[in-house]
Amino acid sequence: MLGVIDFSVLALFVPTFFFVSITPGMCMTLALTLGMTVGVRRTGWMMLGELAGVALVALSAVLGIAALMLRHPEAFQLFKVAGGAYLAWLGVQMWRARGRMVMVAAQDRIAEPPARSALALQGFLTAVANPKGWAFFIALLPPFISEARPLAPQLAVLVAIILLLETLCMLIYATGGRTLSRLLARGENVRLINRIAGTLMLLVGGWLAFG
Repeated sequence: MLGVIDFSVLALFVPTFFFVSITPGMCMTLALTLGMTVGVRRTGWMMLGELAGVALVALSAVLGIAALMLRHPEAFQLFKVAGGAYLAWLGVQMWRARGRMVMVAAQDRIAEPPARSALALQGFLTAVANPKGWAFFIALLPPFISEARPLAPQLAVLVAIILLLETLCMLIYATGGRTLSRLLARGENVRLINRIAGTLMLLVGGWLAFG
């Protein structure tokens, strides 16, 4: 790895992107919400989709596709609004105590969990349609690329590190959400869990659509 990238670059890159990832944002809020409602293991499918989206955004930021999207902001805005509307709809379902992502009391029949493909798509859309994610990668990733070294190996190493850091941060948030749901469930406040998760989902949806 050191033959591809200088150690000094890695020493600066790792803490920089860790703090970018751990900062509360749409993807981390989504991980927290799903950790509360479907558990950490099931949230892993959303994480896979989110990581695929993050990898796509990171590669696009370096390879120049971001510039094309900036030339057609109306298409990007439409994509954001559609993704935000979907997340907001999920939030409303949680508030109404209906839908597939709602927590139920232990003595009740467990509702059918969301499909793995739906969770993966949810994570992918949230990552790709997040304008702050694009801004971070456009601003922060290229400075760590050396023109004196081959691009592909550098990009592979940096993106791999980004995905590892992103996974760690999402696990932290999802685990925190699961712990919170257990604490609330002990007090038989399942409805409160639903409403907290629904509010978070509505906020993420609005953030995605209008942020």
